Amino acid sequence: METKKIEDLNLQVRNKKLSDKKNMIVLCHSYRNMDDYITSLKYRYNGYYDKIPNYLIDVNGKISKLMEDLEYTNFFNDELLNKKTIVIVLENLGWLNKEPLTNAYSNWIGDIYNGVVTDKKWREYFFWQKYTEEQVVSTGNLCKKLLEELGIEKNIIKHNTKINGIEKIQGVVSRSNIITDCTDLNPSFDYELMSKIIENDEFS
Repeated sequence: METKKIEDLNLQVRNKKLSDKKNMIVLCHSYRNMDDYITSLKYRYNGYYDKIPNYLIDVNGKISKLMEDLEYTNFFNDELLNKKTIVIVLENLGWLNKEPLTNAYSNWIGDIYNGVVTDKKWREYFFWQKYTEEQVVSTGNLCKKLLEELGIEKNIIKHNTKINGIEKIQGVVSRSNIITDCTDLNPSFDYELMSKIIENDEFS
């Protein structure tokens, strides 16, 4: 499993902290294309943006590592949650608007999208960019590796709805399991494929 290092992205992570143990992997997405997302991580707040994930996975399934597994920043507004989580961000535009009189869609900042769309009403939105199979496979393989190396319970939440008491759970969750206002992971994510990869040896 090939992984890019942070030096390849020319990104400096400031204000990172060190945890003594992680027991949760949180899957999120970028809400924009990967180049724009990386640019926002580099330059927001004059380079002192501190909501940095541990890993990125682009639409081709390529993985970039931004921090060591036990390192963390203020990705969530909860210090205890930050200390226990490894954050993985997948490249995905999230919810989309249908452009009138065309077959195109646009995201929340107006980027035009002409790719595969999932049509399902969820959390007040209807159209979603579909995650690629390459992303799901890479996500499964990366989570499998992290769970084994860090001794995290192999527990996978296979849906994207809010869970009360999520802070007590170990394993793999989505940001939407934690925060009701968030829409990642969106309804197009193939939880079953990811779970098969983690629980077995498929695609590894």
